[in-house]
Amino acid sequence: MRLYETNYAKLLPLLPKSDEVGDRCVYSVSDQEYHLTVTESTRYTTLITLDLVTDDSVPDYLIPKMTIRLYHDARVAEVCSAQQTSRLKPRYDYPNLRMHQKDEKHQVNRFLGDWLAYCLKNGISRQSVC
Repeated sequence: MRLYETNYAKLLPLLPKSDEVGDRCVYSVSDQEYHLTVTESTRYTTLITLDLVTDDSVPDYLIPKMTIRLYHDARVAEVCSAQQTSRLKPRYDYPNLRMHQKDEKHQVNRFLGDWLAYCLKNGISRQSVC
């Protein structure tokens, strides 16, 4: 749970000021542009997508994309989907058909934490709507 709590704390300063559906922040990190977009907003949760903006020459399956749910009452953020995996299970048997790691969900949430720390340190907001 600590990982989810720290991800929530790191994510809050990067989000758009309002949580209206469609609001977006654009960040430039190491010459790459990332979008944080609010896709769903309810009283206690917000669903956002994090994706890399690339040119059309890169296939979709190579473009990093995550869906993250923020639970405001519990103050945690959890990766709901990453790449082509729509629902991450807490644990996977190994080996499995899709060759997920046993702790795939934890690894993806840890990656989010690392990316957020890097973005907070090195990222530059490219739009004033953030």
